[in-house]
Amino acid sequence: MATIVGGFVVPHNPVMYFNPKGASAEQSATVYAAYARMAERIRELRADTAIIIGCDHYILFGTEALPPYVISTGEIEGPVDQLPGIKRAPIASNAALGAHIAAVGRQTGFDWTVGRAMQVDHSIGIPHHLMIKPNEGMTTVAVMLACGVDPYLPMARAWQIGEHIAAAVESDGTDQRVVVIGSGGISHHVGNERMGEVNPTFDRKVLDIVARGDREAMLALTDEEILQEGGNGAMEIRTYACAMAATRAAGGEVVAYEPIEGWVTGMGFAELKVAA
Repeated sequence: MATIVGGFVVPHNPVMYFNPKGASAEQSATVYAAYARMAERIRELRADTAIIIGCDHYILFGTEALPPYVISTGEIEGPVDQLPGIKRAPIASNAALGAHIAAVGRQTGFDWTVGRAMQVDHSIGIPHHLMIKPNEGMTTVAVMLACGVDPYLPMARAWQIGEHIAAAVESDGTDQRVVVIGSGGISHHVGNERMGEVNPTFDRKVLDIVARGDREAMLALTDEEILQEGGNGAMEIRTYACAMAATRAAGGEVVAYEPIEGWVTGMGFAELKVAA
């Protein structure tokens, strides 16, 4: 059977590309070293495929339709919001695994929207560029949760989707080795008067929850608390919940954290353990 062998939570901050000098040299070095360490861990885990769990920012689906959760079942291309140093290009897709997860979902109460020719934004593109692309030959399944803009996917549903992904991967019938990546957060405010505020206290609370694998504490975070303490961008920690659940909430280790006001984001990194 296919096996989830590792997991990670990381930011997907485009400001680090548009305004590289917004962080100090030391902060920038810490952030890029954290991504490099995770890329190396993926290599050590001998992973074949990454399931990257990101979100839409009204870049892909806009106001016409906002699906609660989407999975790639065909070609992937992006990021559509090209960044300096990350040009839009095809991303090697594991269409078969994505289609299998979607099919299992239809049988078990998860009505996936499927992307048969899926475009992705920086929430998939940045972790792919820094963590997956350095590992030649890997493929990707893109998952996008409605956590970038309202209406937000409930946190409990994000957790359930992670559990479903874990079960579906295990039923795949192949011997591929899979890592899951929760992409987003932590504290940041987008498009409002609080943009630039970073809350290290909230960020460290979230990273502590991740490191403990604490399902109850993650699900206890209300939208009101997240919006007030972490900002609308922190609603993206639903991707963390999904990745935690996909690794069976076995806890993990904080790799790095930098509160970078010039990049308008609390930049947190953790590696997730996988339950035996």
